[in-house]
Amino acid sequence: MGDIAVVGIDCAFPGAAGVRAYWDLLMSGGAGIGPVPRGRWEARDFPAVGDSGGFVDDVDVFDSDFFSVTPREAAAMDPHHRLLLPCAWRALEDSGRAPGELAGTETGVFVGVMGGEWGRLTMSDLTRVTPLLGSGSSAGMAANRISYHFDFTGPSLAVDTACSSSLVAVHLAANSLLAQECDTALAGGVNIVLSPSLGLVYGQLGLAAADGRCKPFSADADGIGRSDGVGLVVLRRLEDALADGQRVYAVLRSSAVSQDGRSNGMIAPNRWSQERVLRAAYRRAGVTPDQVAFVEAHGTGTVLGDAIECAALGSVHGVPRDTPCAIGSVKGNLGHTEGAAGIAGFIKTALALHHRIVPASLYADRENSRLRLGERGLRLLKSPTRLPRGQNTAGVSSFGMGGTNVHAVLGSAPRSPRATPGRTRAATEAVGVFTVSADTPEALRRNLAAQADAIAARPKGGAAALCWSSNRIKTGLPHRFAVTARDTGELVARLRRAVTLRTPVSPDAAVTTDRPWGRPVVAFLFTGQGSEFPGMTAGLYRESPAYRRHLDEADEALAAHLGASVRDVILGGEDPAHRPVAVQPALFAVGVALARTLASVGVTPAAVLGHSLGEYAAAVTAGALDLDEAARLVVLRARLTAGLPPGAGLLAVAAGAGELAPALAGEPDVVAAALNGPADTVLAGPLDALARIAGELAGLGIRAGELPTAHAFHSPLMAPVAAGLRAADVRCARPALPVASARFGRMLRDEPLDARYWAGQIEEPVLFDDALAALVRDLAPTHLIEIGPKPQLTGIAVRGGRVGGAELLHPAPGPEATARDLAETAGALYRCGVDPLWEELYVPEDRGVEPLAPYVFSSAQRYWDRLPAPAPAGTAPAVSQPPAGTAPTASQPPVAERRAGPEAATGADPGDPVLLAVVEAVTEVGGYAPERVVREARFHEDLGFDSVMIMQLKNRVEARLPRVGEVSVQRLLPALRSVGSLAEFLDGVIMARSA
Repeated sequence: MGDIAVVGIDCAFPGAAGVRAYWDLLMSGGAGIGPVPRGRWEARDFPAVGDSGGFVDDVDVFDSDFFSVTPREAAAMDPHHRLLLPCAWRALEDSGRAPGELAGTETGVFVGVMGGEWGRLTMSDLTRVTPLLGSGSSAGMAANRISYHFDFTGPSLAVDTACSSSLVAVHLAANSLLAQECDTALAGGVNIVLSPSLGLVYGQLGLAAADGRCKPFSADADGIGRSDGVGLVVLRRLEDALADGQRVYAVLRSSAVSQDGRSNGMIAPNRWSQERVLRAAYRRAGVTPDQVAFVEAHGTGTVLGDAIECAALGSVHGVPRDTPCAIGSVKGNLGHTEGAAGIAGFIKTALALHHRIVPASLYADRENSRLRLGERGLRLLKSPTRLPRGQNTAGVSSFGMGGTNVHAVLGSAPRSPRATPGRTRAATEAVGVFTVSADTPEALRRNLAAQADAIAARPKGGAAALCWSSNRIKTGLPHRFAVTARDTGELVARLRRAVTLRTPVSPDAAVTTDRPWGRPVVAFLFTGQGSEFPGMTAGLYRESPAYRRHLDEADEALAAHLGASVRDVILGGEDPAHRPVAVQPALFAVGVALARTLASVGVTPAAVLGHSLGEYAAAVTAGALDLDEAARLVVLRARLTAGLPPGAGLLAVAAGAGELAPALAGEPDVVAAALNGPADTVLAGPLDALARIAGELAGLGIRAGELPTAHAFHSPLMAPVAAGLRAADVRCARPALPVASARFGRMLRDEPLDARYWAGQIEEPVLFDDALAALVRDLAPTHLIEIGPKPQLTGIAVRGGRVGGAELLHPAPGPEATARDLAETAGALYRCGVDPLWEELYVPEDRGVEPLAPYVFSSAQRYWDRLPAPAPAGTAPAVSQPPAGTAPTASQPPVAERRAGPEAATGADPGDPVLLAVVEAVTEVGGYAPERVVREARFHEDLGFDSVMIMQLKNRVEARLPRVGEVSVQRLLPALRSVGSLAEFLDGVIMARSA
């Protein structure tokens, strides 16, 4: 058998809501046994069953909105299903992946569930039967429910072999992985003690513990105590898990299943069958019994069951070895979780191997001497036992009442060669983007708080690896949050501030929304000359491997034509103006490197616009010029410019071209070189003429300032440079992206970016304002990202009123820019709907998945739709009330019939009878409160309607609106985008039939 990695775990057991709580319970020797909770049955009516057991808290809580399940369907669902869905989500998160990433994949689901108690309780009264109860009461659909809601297309099956169900599910999942039926599998089991019926059976068989507690292998053992529980593990082939960098808790090395056959009774355990399954599992794993350090036994605490199991264990493990084989059973802590018993032991064993310590077995202090454990080479764990370094092997047994036995062999996870994140100084200083997503604004606030608390409890250190983990795990839901941080202290502070900002000061206060409703439209604005300064982008180059790689590529392309590197010009402390031939190539390299860095992070522009020299980097980004060709042209431009005589320059003026016309009329050698905005103009010409104009403008109260350049770019004085460019042989292509041309002041049409274009571009004015106006008009960008060493164009755009509501971003905004600014840009775009390629923001040492707090689901909704268990004959039954806050049941009257009319809560126009009829029908079919059914609510995504509900909705709408008549499903389907769209369609049908 090949090795299977356990990469994710989630569980909820009595007294242990979650994996960490479960481990704490085991290590502290605690027990989750308590009285029968309100809402199950009245213990005094069933004295033969006892008044205690193991019960999971809030088993009726279910976040139906998260899983797009209508309240009516949620009330009809088997609570086993309701426990499994959030458990599956958290287990997948624990595996280091966003659950949504697996949608549409052949992920397998294997669930052990014992019996069909929910169906018996809800379907026995034929007057209460509904279609929702029909699907919701099937124990066999427990796995299918997960596959449906997560959109998994791999094997999906429920397993019922009684108490061994969940470990058999693990066995089947492993075999499915090895057979290549799936690449990821969820496996486990669930059990809820819904009624005292099976407890009565145990009592009549003499198997029920008087105090409701299992006491495995103890002298006090007197039978079984029943318990709730749910547990799922995420399994992958070991080589796949290691290749994807997933944390491995333990390795499933083999498993085997056997049957008792015709033994001394249908429900009596069989020692020989147990021995066979143990030997088969070890043989398949390639291990001998003496190599097994400990066995998590079935260990129910029944006199006969413990005796037979110890005899079988001793027969197999009683071989010469250094120390006896340790045994224990988690049923002492939890009780017998029946369909979830095997997964409870499996998870305990995986955690023990992961932590390298085996918890003690509860009640071991009074070991049953009649079991002769010492003689059989066994020892009962009376205290936690540390496992030695290196490879350890353990076994897990689970035996079904009907004779189906299973044994699994687990081993320690292989040592990972990856360096531990956060250990080096560089790693602790690295910046990352911490992301959280949720299904509602309140859920986002709740989960931000949970992450803040969990990170605050960790040792202080670098935040980058945590951020990387959050990018992989916490990014799949509609409401998004992102914040940058370098260390955990900063991260906690920023998370808690976000919680405060999202906490309403009053119930009526507006709630901050973080949900993007579409993908952002991003435009890149490439800065031109004049933005250079000593050490530009040096901080980003030092901290960002992606930018470093792309700048080195651009520098290499330039060096082939320039004969020297411009990297020192870019990063050094010398003023670039002192090396005029290198200034233009340096700025070009920065622009190309920044654009390519953003592209490698997953930020691709919908259009580009370059200002002056920036048009070259824009052309490369748009695919019109390749890097080498553009580098050759930029070097040629720089050399030709350096050959011009001195004495000319540029003057920036805070006025429009029309306002400057009188001054220009007196200086024929001065022209408008750049029309950047209504009050942003750059003049070019001889220095003395520019000085005279500056003086004249100062007298008029108009600000003007000389720009740091020695040439009159974009003027007739650049004619020699234009001639040189015109003579060049330029290899260009049709742009792959829309290009706003600052030469033409409009969107580029079919004009090639050839030699003629670049020649005209150097001696004609920059029409930036017109080009930006055209870009905003044609593409309506949501984000304008300036590409250059410091902000220039975004300020011009703001002054000119050309932003159009777009958010302005800059990945390298000036001398203090570092990788944090790049990360802030990625985070801002993520919040608005972009899904970045996060790995480009991190060095390999920080790309290790760290454990994060699991998703916190809403506890606002409770569903408990079942009648109290009937009391025994001759007993006056006490009424068992559902917990407070329980949602309407599947068989109760429709919500809309039990409240005031929906117009009272929905805000719908009482004068719109069609909309009101639709709202009323939706509330009746789905069981929603009327205020939830707003015009914008989408049937599938927001209300969770499926095809059956749509047909019910169709019938109810037609009954409420007789003038609609009968509408075919084919006609109705296109209108089912939202409640409002359906109402508009039906209104149109009525009008058409009335005409």
